[in-house]
Amino acid sequence: MAALGWLTPRRRSATARSVLAGEASAEAARKTSQEQEELESLAAQAAADEAPVDETPAEPEFPVVGDDKAAAFFDLDNTVMQGAAIFHFGRGLYKRKFFERQELARFAWQQAWFRLAGVEDPEHMQDARDSALSIVKGHRVAELMSIGEEIYDEYMAERIWPGTRALAQAHLDAGQKVWLVTAAPVEIATVIARRLGLTGALGTVAESIGGVYTGKLVGEPLHGPAKAEAVRALAAAEGVDLGRCAAYSDSHNDIPMLSLVGHPYAINPDAKLRKHARERDWRLRDYRTGRKAAKVGIPAAAGVGALAGGAAAAIALHRRRH
Repeated sequence: MAALGWLTPRRRSATARSVLAGEASAEAARKTSQEQEELESLAAQAAADEAPVDETPAEPEFPVVGDDKAAAFFDLDNTVMQGAAIFHFGRGLYKRKFFERQELARFAWQQAWFRLAGVEDPEHMQDARDSALSIVKGHRVAELMSIGEEIYDEYMAERIWPGTRALAQAHLDAGQKVWLVTAAPVEIATVIARRLGLTGALGTVAESIGGVYTGKLVGEPLHGPAKAEAVRALAAAEGVDLGRCAAYSDSHNDIPMLSLVGHPYAINPDAKLRKHARERDWRLRDYRTGRKAAKVGIPAAAGVGALAGGAAAAIALHRRRH
């Protein structure tokens, strides 16, 4: 539940917080992916003789089959999944009575303010993150992981973009590792990566002691520059060449991550990223309908608090039902 808040002392620089968040996320991602690799190796050996043929067409020139020094990094929200993962996760937590209607109203107002104003006021954001973190403080990590599995089935499974999923599969078929990179909590990001058959996930890391959340973050939300630091740290640990890697995102906030790799892709891009990508001759893919594709460039406050988007969704659902 790491994306729920930002409790890093103010005396530390933004760069230092980004590096800490990136390194923590990379360490968590490698640990979970190693466990997943062991399970997949056993499953692959057992099913080798009857494995189904994957008919998903790969990109014509990229990725390069057999290039084990390459990997792929995919943003999650609006790149792999329609909408924000934390939005759907918040709906699931509200359904399970993790917070009350009064808290919902507060989170919804904070989220609406950031979206409409497009301004990240530090004190306002700190208040939103502190409030959201208090919801999961004291809950066990295993509990949230289990709930994440249920919420994926309820709200997320049908919202995966087939086109982006095919791009990820092309990298897997080429023998490369594929990682999600998101500001969402690393726990829910790991659930999504596992369900999609990916290598693992880089996400915001929350502090836990004895398997129980303390209500604090390790570093800051994995957003913007912190994503780039996480990818850099993971690439160094995995021994891959970033110049041969690919990265995919819909948001201009991820330009630092996209600029790290030799093969950047703009997927369902917002207006700023589309302009940036065209100026640098980056590849573009848009899997939205015409109407949805027009709805880009709306300011969003990444890392406002993991449940803020979910709060807005829950209020909307409540109003429709009553």
